[in-house]
Amino acid sequence: MKGSLSHELETGLPAAEVWEVYGGLLVGQLVPQLLPHMLSKVELVEGDGGIGTVLLLTFPPGIRGFEYQKEKFIKIDNENFVKEVLVVEGGFLECGFQKYLVRIEIIGNADKTSVIRSTIEYEVGDEHAAGSESFVSTSILACVAEAITKYIKANPSAEQPAPNQAS
Repeated sequence: MKGSLSHELETGLPAAEVWEVYGGLLVGQLVPQLLPHMLSKVELVEGDGGIGTVLLLTFPPGIRGFEYQKEKFIKIDNENFVKEVLVVEGGFLECGFQKYLVRIEIIGNADKTSVIRSTIEYEVGDEHAAGSESFVSTSILACVAEAITKYIKANPSAEQPAPNQAS
């Protein structure tokens, strides 16, 4: 069984500013600090933020029963502001999913604002299809989009260092 879900958030910000955060590694540095209840830690396994980069995401206890997942950047389009990330280990793959891909598109509007479109594309074997749809949700991506938008508005230069993480 294949499926997809999408979420859109109007940012009120120029697309290029939003892409500065989403286009590379900065989003992975910010999310554990802005939303620690959703993501404990993001570690760079290999790469430099370009295509082929692999990240290890560690989840706090109780998040969908996942401890971790590894994600690989498979597409980064800096002209059209599109990034695709594929789960390559752990997470959804341990729950019977054969494919779990997240696509982030930053869509510029004529009024110099933008929309963050977060899309999940998934494929699950028939033997796991019955309960799989309850796992798939854009709610975390929606929370991330909202938190990143608020962060950019509060820190007009997205290239500023990430906020300090309380230890």
